[in-house]
Amino acid sequence: MRIFTPLPILVAVASLAAACTSSSRSSATVNTAPMGDVIAPDSGESHISNIRQLTNGGENAEAYFSADGQWITFQSTRDGRTCDQQYVMRRDGSGLTKVSVGGKTTCGWFLPGSQRLFFASTHAADSACPVKPDPSQGYVWGIDPFDIYTVGRDGKDLKRLTNYGVYTAEGVLSPDGTSIVFTSLKDGDLDIYTMNVDGTNVKRLTTTPGYDGGPWWSPDGKKIVYRAWHYTDPAELKAYQDLLGKRMIRPNRMELFVMNADGSDQTQITKLGGANFGPSWTPNGKRIIFSSNHRNPRSRNFDLFLVNVDGTGLERLTTHEDFDGFPMFSPDGKSLIWASNRHDAKPGETNLFLADWKN
Repeated sequence: MRIFTPLPILVAVASLAAACTSSSRSSATVNTAPMGDVIAPDSGESHISNIRQLTNGGENAEAYFSADGQWITFQSTRDGRTCDQQYVMRRDGSGLTKVSVGGKTTCGWFLPGSQRLFFASTHAADSACPVKPDPSQGYVWGIDPFDIYTVGRDGKDLKRLTNYGVYTAEGVLSPDGTSIVFTSLKDGDLDIYTMNVDGTNVKRLTTTPGYDGGPWWSPDGKKIVYRAWHYTDPAELKAYQDLLGKRMIRPNRMELFVMNADGSDQTQITKLGGANFGPSWTPNGKRIIFSSNHRNPRSRNFDLFLVNVDGTGLERLTTHEDFDGFPMFSPDGKSLIWASNRHDAKPGETNLFLADWKN
């Protein structure tokens, strides 16, 4: 799913934070207008057309379709919140409903039937937003104590699915609807796991020291793409582990990997430099779409790219001179949803966009 913590890189480049305070309501439905006028793609964006803006205000990201393609779940700091809450809405932007209850949330995904979904939240640790990392540590991200919850699409019947009390998030449902792949710190490192949708049969897939996260099933459920960085320098590894012990991580480099669904055959497929994250699959399972700043690793200009599963055929999809990330194709492959700083009412705001997709 995704960027690390829900939005680490996006937090970094677009000031995305998340969810709410102890005064937040358990659920709220807002009558919002459907998406507005068509927005023209930037020069060179030949794969997308009929772009529509779905949100306007606050920071909005990690938007993912239900299996029927009619609903979207996402996280947002709308209404003046200081950290993300989880929402659902129809694909035209109407029917907005908050489904979370406080803390900080991330990484929502619909369960089979689209009547329920799961997401990660810190509200069991504290109903207020988590404290931000000590600035004396330099540029770091906090590893907040997320656990995974399920809830009805109407925001009712919230149930806890995991109970680790440490970072456990980035969940994606398998295509057959039986398993969830996710990232957790539960065994002392940031690794990828699978479990049944009821939380049983937890299996660890990655064990190499370093960060492994953002896992996403291929359409046939046989493979998983993810982002990772594994340290070869013992001093760098120790610095990573020391920070992790303080529940922090220093973002610098991430590349894309692919493995079999059982964790075997873990293979690095990009060597681009910079931060490469938020990978998902084209509907035919032949290519991977992701976000990267490798063209200028010190910049906040992340663009969307396509790459073949073997790492060949890199193709740039967006050319906007700011952030584009968190891409997902609709189930029928006809639309692309993503988060972007384009067309912002206030500089740096991140909103959700839906476009027709052209191969």
